Amino acid sequence: MNVKNIALCYVAGTVGGFANSVVLWLSGMLGITAALGVKLAPAFTAAWLYPRLVWGGLWGFLFLLPFLVDRLYLKGLLLSLAPSAVQLFFIFPEVVDKGILGLSLGTLTPAFVLLFNAIWGLTTAGLLVRLNGSQ
Repeated sequence: MNVKNIALCYVAGTVGGFANSVVLWLSGMLGITAALGVKLAPAFTAAWLYPRLVWGGLWGFLFLLPFLVDRLYLKGLLLSLAPSAVQLFFIFPEVVDKGILGLSLGTLTPAFVLLFNAIWGLTTAGLLVRLNGSQ
């Protein structure tokens, strides 16, 4: 592990966080989440976006773990389960009082969380492949 790999993982995770945020925001703005009975429609503001970028970068450090180094897209999908678990089992029930799995936002909330975080994982992996070929 070297400084270049650490920096690349943070930057790629931040870009992944941006992709995740844009897709989440667009899904809300276009009414996709509402049409499926899920109350996820954030306003695209700096106050909403900034922490998502920072956390995306921090989650990007998971790509430093030494497994599936030659299969980064699969690794991205697997690693996306970590922020999903935190969102579903800690943030929703404990921080924002939306119940376990965020079910008070709609029964498909867990599926959207998994989808949006998969976008983070795949974007992060894709950027790492593009920039470095691997970690």
